[in-house]
Amino acid sequence: MSEIVNTTIATYQQNGQNPPEIDCCLNDLLDNDFNATFKLVPSFHEKLKMDVKAKCFVSGLPGSFYTRLFPSKSLHFVHSSFSLHWLSKVPDGLEENKKNVYLRSPCLPSLYESYLNQFKNDFSMFLRMRAEETMPNARMALALVGRKKLDPFSKNCFQDWSLVSDSLLDLVSEGVVKESDVESFNLPYYNPDESELKEVIKNEGSFGINNFETIFGLLFSNKTGHSEVKDEDVDQSSRSEVAKKRANMVRSIIEPFLVAHFGDAIIDQLFEKYTHHACRRYDTLRNKPTVNFFVSLIRK
Repeated sequence: MSEIVNTTIATYQQNGQNPPEIDCCLNDLLDNDFNATFKLVPSFHEKLKMDVKAKCFVSGLPGSFYTRLFPSKSLHFVHSSFSLHWLSKVPDGLEENKKNVYLRSPCLPSLYESYLNQFKNDFSMFLRMRAEETMPNARMALALVGRKKLDPFSKNCFQDWSLVSDSLLDLVSEGVVKESDVESFNLPYYNPDESELKEVIKNEGSFGINNFETIFGLLFSNKTGHSEVKDEDVDQSSRSEVAKKRANMVRSIIEPFLVAHFGDAIIDQLFEKYTHHACRRYDTLRNKPTVNFFVSLIRK
């Protein structure tokens, strides 16, 4: 938020204009607590007064971004940061996706179609809602997880979720989790490829693409500081450390889904299993790419 505000103010100043009063509205789901963010607002205001002597008003608005959130034509700029790959609900028609929490090769094409159709419906709804809320020529910046391959069953696409599936099945074999509970659990997630994302934007029609960037990374980094470490130099301890960090990251993302379905008693055991699988498959996984899309849109 501070970067957006500072950039806006700097642009006005460079053009010899007084900075405007800025209204920043933060959105999150109903169950998420805004208090931690709001505690940072006073220091943000103080710094803003000292640096640029501008006014910025901050508020929080709970609710799903797949619904209307703001009055008509009230927004000049919208920023969505790594949220749109989360669907509004688990797609229908996943009864055959047994023992997997997400798409995994091999699987029926109908399962992929269920996820793709849910993404298209949700993303179209997001664009439609924001179109009603934004001014003509308003800007929207989107960041979301994507995938490189057109093939939805590519092994490069869904490594984290396959490790979650394997870890849950370990707990099934140990009698900790019921197999039926695993079979009925699916993640409301979809990472589109570039063509799928652009197709929805084009078909919905309210926004034009100003810029589209794809950033590639690595699922497992084998870098220490600024020096790359060769595979043969990565000892078991280092692999375990990297795997543990990855497990903690995944846990921070999907723990609420897991707790809602399985309860909280299994979570520690589950991610111990995840760490084990991630460490064991380190050589296979470390060079798998991650893909993030950054999209700049203009309201027509």
